[in-house]
Amino acid sequence: MPKDLLPQRKPVMKVPATPQNVNTFGDIFGGWLMGQVDIAGGILAIERSGGRVATRAVSNFQFLKPVKVGDLVLCYGEVIRVGRTSITVDMEVYVERRRPPEYHAEVHKVADASIVYVALDPDGKARPVAPA
Repeated sequence: MPKDLLPQRKPVMKVPATPQNVNTFGDIFGGWLMGQVDIAGGILAIERSGGRVATRAVSNFQFLKPVKVGDLVLCYGEVIRVGRTSITVDMEVYVERRRPPEYHAEVHKVADASIVYVALDPDGKARPVAPA
């Protein structure tokens, strides 16, 4: 996939896939990738809610292709719904993969998910999210 097929918005987060996060076959653990996606989605939910949030639910998390050591993981997200106390974020995850000898960037979509966050007050109780 050419780089111009990446989403036309700025990624929420970029992180390299490193050797300490691999399974015995050399692929990055799915749990590590899920954690990165949750962090990126949480950034969007915090920005939208104006404060603390907690992950309420993850649905439709799909692993589409393996992530390899050395890949640059790009997390894209969009707030798609705001409820009274919740924010739903759709996430798309791509990698830029550069391999010798030319080091041309190959782009692959590797995962997507929908995550629901709940806005929290200082006591950890659900709080209303201000209208947009």
